[in-house]
Amino acid sequence: MNYWLAKSEPSVYSWENLLKDKSTAWTGVRNYAARIHLNAMKKGDQVFFYHSNDGLCIVGIAKVIKEAYPDPTDKEKKDWVAVDLAPAETLKKPVTLAQMKAEKKLAGMALIRIGRLSVSPVSKAEYDVIVKMSR
Repeated sequence: MNYWLAKSEPSVYSWENLLKDKSTAWTGVRNYAARIHLNAMKKGDQVFFYHSNDGLCIVGIAKVIKEAYPDPTDKEKKDWVAVDLAPAETLKKPVTLAQMKAEKKLAGMALIRIGRLSVSPVSKAEYDVIVKMSR
């Protein structure tokens, strides 16, 4: 199993939306590095759901329920992809970006190093630290 982080502005699509919808197509990603990560996601992988811009925190864990397929919002046909996600767990305590930046064990995390990336990998060790911080 692999671990990931996906960002969404809560005013556009929030964790609460995902809980209500029960699943969603993760569409609209238009970054080449993020596309590589979407293509690498496998069914069952765990995905931190991060509220970007407003909130700046991980609020839940989703799971990949459908692997990469052509993004239906790709009107220019540039080989962008989407995956389908479903909620797995709401974190008891959201983990803020400030908390993650303060945790030395997370210094190498892609979210900290490459903050603009909308989909990024998370190591098992980073995943475990964040889950512990959320308890």
